[in-house]
Amino acid sequence: MIAFEVKDMTCGHCVSSITKAVKATDADARVNVDLASHRVEIDSANADADELRDAISEAGYTPVPAAT
Repeated sequence: MIAFEVKDMTCGHCVSSITKAVKATDADARVNVDLASHRVEIDSANADADELRDAISEAGYTPVPAAT
């Protein structure tokens, strides 16, 4: 499980954009987003934390590694 804190994720559109960015990197990834706590948890067998962080960054957000 890879977890990020994304403080600039503020609405449902943000959740959708981040989920799409992760899925573009790993179509089989399981993505769990908690908007209230600004937490994104990703279970991926095909992408590492750096790739996922880069995908979220390219979508316009600022992911910071979070404790799992």
